[in-house]
Amino acid sequence: MSLDPDNGYIAVGGLADLNDAASLPMFKVQPVTLDFDLPSDFVAAQAANNVLVLALSSGRLIRIDLDRPRDIDDIDLPKKSSDTGVIRRIFLDPTASHLVISTTLGENYYLHAQSRQPRLLARLKGVTIECIAWNPSLPTASTREIIVGASDGNLYEIFIEPSTEFYRREEKYLKGLYKVQDGSITGLWLDAVPSTPDLRRILVATHSRLLVFVGSVGRQGNEGGGSIYTKLFETATPQHHDVSNASASAPSMLVVSPDLPEKSSLKGPTTERTFAWLSSQGVYHSKLLNSPATLDVGKKILSQAKSFPKAQLPTSQTGSSRRKPAIQSSSFVSAILLTHWHIIYLFEDRIVAVNVLDHSIVYDQLVLEPNQTAVSLVADQKSNTFWLFTTTEIFEIVLTEEDRDVWKIMLKEQKFDAALEHAKTSQQRDAVATASGDYLIRKGQYIDAAGVYGKSTKAFERVALTFIDAGEQDALRKYLLTKLPTFKRSSVMQRTMIASWLIEIFMSKLDALDDTITTKAELSETTTPVESKEQLSTIRMEYREFVTRYRSDLNKEATYDIIGKHGREAELLYFATVVNDYGYVLAYWIQRERWSDALNVLMKQTDADVFYEYSTVLMNNVAPELVDVLTRQSNIEPRNIIPALLSYNMSARLSLAQNQAVRYLLFVINQMRSTDAAIHNTLISVYASHASKDESALLAYLEAQSHKEERSYDADFALRLCILHKRIQSCVHIYSSMEQYSQAVELALKYNEIDLASLVADRPEENPALRKKLWLAVAKRVISQSDGIKTAIEFLKRCDLLKIEDLIPFFPDFVIIDDFKEEICTALEDYSRSIDSLKQEMDESSTTAQRIKEDIAKLDSRYAIVEPGEKCFICGFPLLSRQFWVFPCQHAFHGDCLAKKIVESGGVGRGKKVRDLQLEVSRGVSTGKKRERAVKELDDLVAASCILCSEFAIKLIDEPFVLPTDDKSEWAL
Repeated sequence: MSLDPDNGYIAVGGLADLNDAASLPMFKVQPVTLDFDLPSDFVAAQAANNVLVLALSSGRLIRIDLDRPRDIDDIDLPKKSSDTGVIRRIFLDPTASHLVISTTLGENYYLHAQSRQPRLLARLKGVTIECIAWNPSLPTASTREIIVGASDGNLYEIFIEPSTEFYRREEKYLKGLYKVQDGSITGLWLDAVPSTPDLRRILVATHSRLLVFVGSVGRQGNEGGGSIYTKLFETATPQHHDVSNASASAPSMLVVSPDLPEKSSLKGPTTERTFAWLSSQGVYHSKLLNSPATLDVGKKILSQAKSFPKAQLPTSQTGSSRRKPAIQSSSFVSAILLTHWHIIYLFEDRIVAVNVLDHSIVYDQLVLEPNQTAVSLVADQKSNTFWLFTTTEIFEIVLTEEDRDVWKIMLKEQKFDAALEHAKTSQQRDAVATASGDYLIRKGQYIDAAGVYGKSTKAFERVALTFIDAGEQDALRKYLLTKLPTFKRSSVMQRTMIASWLIEIFMSKLDALDDTITTKAELSETTTPVESKEQLSTIRMEYREFVTRYRSDLNKEATYDIIGKHGREAELLYFATVVNDYGYVLAYWIQRERWSDALNVLMKQTDADVFYEYSTVLMNNVAPELVDVLTRQSNIEPRNIIPALLSYNMSARLSLAQNQAVRYLLFVINQMRSTDAAIHNTLISVYASHASKDESALLAYLEAQSHKEERSYDADFALRLCILHKRIQSCVHIYSSMEQYSQAVELALKYNEIDLASLVADRPEENPALRKKLWLAVAKRVISQSDGIKTAIEFLKRCDLLKIEDLIPFFPDFVIIDDFKEEICTALEDYSRSIDSLKQEMDESSTTAQRIKEDIAKLDSRYAIVEPGEKCFICGFPLLSRQFWVFPCQHAFHGDCLAKKIVESGGVGRGKKVRDLQLEVSRGVSTGKKRERAVKELDDLVAASCILCSEFAIKLIDEPFVLPTDDKSEWAL
């Protein structure tokens, strides 16, 4: 790639280098092989929506859907060729739904895509159709309103709608619209002007004239009810272009470029269609403009049209080894078609493609053999395919990247935006950007050039020096801003240098604008002070956007240094904020003792470390405001604020109600439900060390903690603090909470807090001995300090455990007994009543013992009656057969049965004891009294209680009623 140093354009050779040398040819004509034999030659052909329709000389039609090539429709006209004539032309709408066939004898037929039976169009009998303009609202079930051009110069409007009865076609109406005076109609085009639904644009071509009609259509009451184009042709004045010395024998036709592909990225004017009109003098072409959407659009279309005379076509064959003689003046173009960017010419035996932009010939190739005759050259508007038909063969003209050179043409014409739109590779876009920038520099448009240069690869140093030498700092700033994002993230050094340079440029620009506003001078001949203020705001905003976007490319220390040297406080702080250097911002405001600004910054923070670092200094200067901020933060660990709170508390000379450390600690405890011992201990420390003698706040806190399951503070620490600061009531409360009542009473009495000691002495309610001990200590102090014995006695009546005899040792030896004579008498009376009560209880015990003896004596004479047939409740055998036991409940058991049951279910220990005693008695191991004791002990174990109705039976509740060995039928109901 090379640049022309004189004009800045890319040299032609350089542009060629940017194309891919190995790319496929732009145009290629490929023969299409049919899978069937043709019975006769082609006489006409059309292609639309990926469907081919071939007309044969035999009067047959072949319809091929290229999506289903094996599914071929073979259709015959309803009459023989001798009656209708040979098919001369066929017309297929862009959706391949409607087909019109015209024969040499003036017969015209209609065929729908879903039918195989052409229907005669009786109203068009005798009309030689040359072209049809299809309705732009297709596809529909009918053709809707279409315009037919005839060989006699007449234009007709017709509405064809197939009937539901075997698709019988029916023309709803036929209406003559217009007649040209210079021969046959050779081409028609009809479309709707975008954004204006009722505005139609109609192009009519003859051999010597091109007419453009623009007007509104007339709507009927119902579709097909009548002509809609009559009004347009009656009222519209056609714009026209005439060709002099036109030959009526030379081919003439009107073609339009196909639809854009669905994936096309082109926008705007590039999406407009192009038309081309072939006459004997050459090709006349232009864009079908979409604006203005008025009646003047026709005039504008013709005003921007270009002509490509026939004389500019090549005069010799250059694209093939088969040499042909030069084209004589009598040679003519058989047909043309339009792609998006090229006009394709069909000569007798070759194809020539010409670019519509610069009329350069991009393809010239022999395609037909001497014995081949071309039938038609057609384009598929929907599928963007192009076809050449001969009498026996089909060729497809394949296009590959036909817009590959569009960007070069646009670049040569200095249409840089269009060139950039069509540039596909980075090298192509770079070439466009470089040439565009050079062009703008020469015109003195430095700002625009900066934006273009920033997207190019032109040497950075050259561009920068160009702007510096010209003194265009604004352009240099824009260039650097555009250039910076083009560097890769890995190019750290380059990105940092450019970003730092931009900081310097921004600061210099802001300084200059500030000086201009301050001095009320004019920055330049075209800038007023008012405009300077607006520009200052714009540059400041641009600086902030830059810093925000490229903060990762800026070196923090270097940026601070650059901005600091310019003394721009606002910009410095904004940068620090953007890079999240809130410590710098806070330190900046704190050094200047601008506390409100510091708090504003702090309120926006989420980093807890920032709060920990600056809480001490802020707490000592703006404590209430800082606490307000702290209470709104949920990510702070309160224990890390303790140093700041203690520092504040040391210097604060406020009441506890105004103390901000207490306020924050209470918030943490009550609102945040903190159980951190450090927090609670700090609050106790603040309470205890306060200068006030009032302990109500501390006691209230301790009282609240005593209601919790587990206290959150360190009791030993709190006790030491309270003793150190002589918070007696709090000390006593802490001792009591630790259940150290003796120490609590002792401390209270030490500081002569009699009432407090009395309250503590009453607390161990479940330990009367300790309670009495505590009250005796209180009594001793009360008696020793009391002026009158009666007063002391009355005070000590508050405890019901103390007696007068407990108090006598505490009275002085010289006390007069009369002072507490009543108390002594009361005590003696109480003793007397106690003696009487004990005597009564003794008498009642004696009576009860006598009754028990009598009951025991009666047991010796107790008996039970056993019936002769009574059975053992365990084994079921007669009871009198061997030794037995009878219980008061009348249950009777054999002795051995009862003993066996006791062994089985009476427990391990009791069963073992019974077995041992049975062996001892049965074997005669013991004799005399020892044997008697063994028998008595065995009887006591076995016959202690009835096994069916005593506690022994209750313990067997988990045993089933019916055992596996029992007969279950006995339990049947």
